[in-house]
Amino acid sequence: MKRFISLLCGLFLVTGCGQAPDTVDAEREGYTVVGTTGMIADLVREVVGDRAEVVALIGEGIDPHLYNPTRSDVAKLLAADVIFYNGLLLEGRMSDVLVQVARQGKPVFAVTELIDPEYLLESDEMEGYADPHVWMDVGAWMQALDVIVRELSRFDPEYAEQYAENAAAFREELRRLDEYAKTAIRSIPESNRILVTAHDAFSYFGRAYGIEVRGIQGISTESEAGLQDIVRLIDMIVERQVGAVFVETSVSDKNVRALVEGAQRRGHQLAIGGSLFSDAMGAAGTYEGTYIGMLDHNITTIARALGGEVPVRGLNDRLQP
Repeated sequence: MKRFISLLCGLFLVTGCGQAPDTVDAEREGYTVVGTTGMIADLVREVVGDRAEVVALIGEGIDPHLYNPTRSDVAKLLAADVIFYNGLLLEGRMSDVLVQVARQGKPVFAVTELIDPEYLLESDEMEGYADPHVWMDVGAWMQALDVIVRELSRFDPEYAEQYAENAAAFREELRRLDEYAKTAIRSIPESNRILVTAHDAFSYFGRAYGIEVRGIQGISTESEAGLQDIVRLIDMIVERQVGAVFVETSVSDKNVRALVEGAQRRGHQLAIGGSLFSDAMGAAGTYEGTYIGMLDHNITTIARALGGEVPVRGLNDRLQP
């Protein structure tokens, strides 16, 4: 892959690869921004409007922990004017490629760089590294907007005021979403506030909105759940009479189904409460394919399955009942 990047950069030198401009050429109509995940790309779209083309590398139902960048991805990165990635090792297998592309002179930024390190949760399986799933806390994800606005305003200063205005309007929508999450989770009976999912992607969500979270696999889906992990979770589910567990759209459901079968063998009826978006959003062009729609779906699905009271079609009346 490194050799391919070098060869491809040789082709791009005629258009400026390795010589990325500090600001957009005033004569150009628009530019291209790449976001590694859909959650990042969606924030960028809200900021830039139709001023730039925004490309998301990792699409619907794809796990960024395990994602290997293709040659097409590298070409998109090298053709981009600005690149945003999550950081905190979310894009583990893409990290080397991002480093190589940055060395070619491309502006590459982690949207999590302004988050206070004291806020970050430490990974249990990777000592010294933080949990990267910060978008699950809407308040924290608002800080990603600050990075995006700052860097796009530096790159395209003529439109800086517009970017700031767009971000401010979107921030108000995010505040509504944040309040909805708090209200919806509080509506769940306290004894039912236990969220069991396929992997440990919801810890920030749990801390922000007051629900206990248990993941079968660790923070990265590269970790494997052992038989003892499954057994311990079944014991907890039966003891505390958990009514529902959740699968994830970007993770295999086999471990969650093992929980259901194990609980049933113990005489406890356990339901699958629904499918949650964890490391990837819904299909492009759908409400669930936006950051707000993704979280609205998760919040509404969790609250309803665990006995809370929420609107059938969610915060913005756009979810499918």
